[in-house]
Amino acid sequence: MKSSTSPPPTEAYRALLARLLPARRFGVVLGLDRMRGILDRLGAPDRRLGRVVHVAGTNGKGSTVAMIAALAAAAGQRVARYTSPHLSSLRERIVIDGALIAEPAIVAAADRVRGAGGDELTFFEQLTALAMVAIADAAVDVTVLEVGLGGRLDATNVVDPAVCVVTGVALDHEAILGGTLAAIAAEKAGIWKPGRPAIVGASGEPAAVPVLIAAARAVGAPVTVIDDAALAAVPPVGLPGAHQRRNAAAAIAAIRALGLPVVPAALAAVTHSGRFEVIDGPPRVILDGAHNPHGAVALADTLRARGERPVLIASISADKDVAAIARALAPVARAVIATRYQQDRAMDPAALAAVFAHVIAEPGFVTAGEPGIAPRADGAASDPRLCAPTVSFAPDLEAALAAAAAYDAPIAIAGSLFLVGEARTRLLGAPTDPMLVTDPPAR
Repeated sequence: MKSSTSPPPTEAYRALLARLLPARRFGVVLGLDRMRGILDRLGAPDRRLGRVVHVAGTNGKGSTVAMIAALAAAAGQRVARYTSPHLSSLRERIVIDGALIAEPAIVAAADRVRGAGGDELTFFEQLTALAMVAIADAAVDVTVLEVGLGGRLDATNVVDPAVCVVTGVALDHEAILGGTLAAIAAEKAGIWKPGRPAIVGASGEPAAVPVLIAAARAVGAPVTVIDDAALAAVPPVGLPGAHQRRNAAAAIAAIRALGLPVVPAALAAVTHSGRFEVIDGPPRVILDGAHNPHGAVALADTLRARGERPVLIASISADKDVAAIARALAPVARAVIATRYQQDRAMDPAALAAVFAHVIAEPGFVTAGEPGIAPRADGAASDPRLCAPTVSFAPDLEAALAAAAAYDAPIAIAGSLFLVGEARTRLLGAPTDPMLVTDPPAR
């Protein structure tokens, strides 16, 4: 199952990672003044990114970015994309012409950012600045830029985009963005720009859509809303799940707003690491971040639609709505093995197992059912509780995989992109940094 590993990192790349690690101490600091200042000192690389598609949203940003990039490339454009977080290597965040940025290129860009005062910036601000330097140097036609958090005050919002997309809005990061859908939608709508097409996606809660539309109209941005007709017109999509058709509709609208042709074959072939990513077995393994309630529901719906009920290996960040994620995923699991990814944000496995056990014991809990369970002798349907998932916990992914092997069944690894990153390293030999350097928690 495991492929060959990538070459060892250079000393210069190791030094870059070590230098970025202390920047996590700044945490998440929203605002644009520092970004504008350093970019101006760097010669304004944000104005040399080709045509920019700026993508915000609670869920579906990464998949939508991947689809826009694939469609633009199929239309003959040279394309870069900037996304976050990464799964196992920082270089995943900057992809140019379909390839991860090379170590020498990211090191050189980081050195320029440091020389312009980058050490005083947050982790995400530094990465955004160096991404813009590297992409500007590559002289691409189109850059697809993913918002890190929110939109209005996100470091990426210094750009003058050609097209803006909000995939949808759901509750997440309420402590920073606000405790209501309207407040969060207003933050994400902060990427709208006067005169620039605004694409309102269908990958969130419908109640947020009027807020997004009103905000676009308020700044004079022409609005396209993804509706049932747009969804019905989406050609086959390579990424599984009904939610990916919603993401694809937004991607198609963005491509059309750029004046580019839509090449259906590009959508059919697109892939996105860690989003219902399937590793052939045995055992068959499904990797999906599903790191908030809305994402967990999308994963559960996809599993139901495909008739799959895997063993679930789950790790969830303690600052998430853990119970809501568990309520979405437990019914589609034949067993739950709670574990942790190797960062402080991960919930303790025993505590996570207790949450799943509590959810399963709640009145009204119903599983997705287990193929092969016989009906009762009187012909009535079997009680769904007869196949309720068992719950256990393991100290780490390695132990969880060993425990899951006893079930002789497919495995789903979900609940955190950090756990998915560890799984891709373990199962695929994915490029992996020699030290763990990733975004600080959003508080």
